[in-house]
Amino acid sequence: MLRAQLNDDLKTAMKARDQRTVSTVRLILAALKDRDIAARGRGVSDGIDEAEIVEMLRKMVRQRHESIGLYEQGNRLELAQQEREEIGVIERFLPKQMDEAAMRAAVDAVVAELGGSSLKDMGRIMAALKERHAGGLDMAKAGQMVKQKLGG
Repeated sequence: MLRAQLNDDLKTAMKARDQRTVSTVRLILAALKDRDIAARGRGVSDGIDEAEIVEMLRKMVRQRHESIGLYEQGNRLELAQQEREEIGVIERFLPKQMDEAAMRAAVDAVVAELGGSSLKDMGRIMAALKERHAGGLDMAKAGQMVKQKLGG
């Protein structure tokens, strides 16, 4: 589904002559192809799954946020703006993130369901959260919430 959306958006952006979207989607597709080729070595012939694509996109966004900071330190504001525009394009393909209240509810539900009572249970809880809410949950924030809930 995400692969088809990327290809469709590439065609649409090309027709609209939207250079920023065309170049960014091409970067995404190139990274995706690299991951697919690497996955063949692990015996995955169909290419990586949706969850891995989402993780790849999140990593691309993180890299661009880091680049923005460096460009701003170097007073290269035009390059920082380009990175912001790329982030906007990449985020179109990411699932909506849960808000703070929804994340807290998901954490509370999993902790209660698995009977988490100490930090020793954190690994199980985080694995369950990742399995159930991989696309829409910021795992770093969820980890902090789980730690607070378990008294860490």
